[in-house]
Amino acid sequence: MSDKTQTDSAGPGDGLIRAGALVFFAGAVATLVTVFPLFLGASPFPTYMYGLSMLMAVGFLVAGAGVLRSVAAGRRQAREAAGSASR
Repeated sequence: MSDKTQTDSAGPGDGLIRAGALVFFAGAVATLVTVFPLFLGASPFPTYMYGLSMLMAVGFLVAGAGVLRSVAAGRRQAREAAGSASR
């Protein structure tokens, strides 16, 4: 059995995983920036800044959707390979 997948080819869901990682890290930076003044005793940031911290959860969900899409494509590909091998 030969593997036809290129190591550098982007599969289904890879873009979602990358985008989710970027959004997650942007949310992580926003969380650090938002929480840091509380430790220094400075005045806290406005409330909308705490909303930016929710980007971590959004990024996690987007990356999770990419993983699920990748798993579904892998299962579909395995099912097609098993179907063609049994004929």
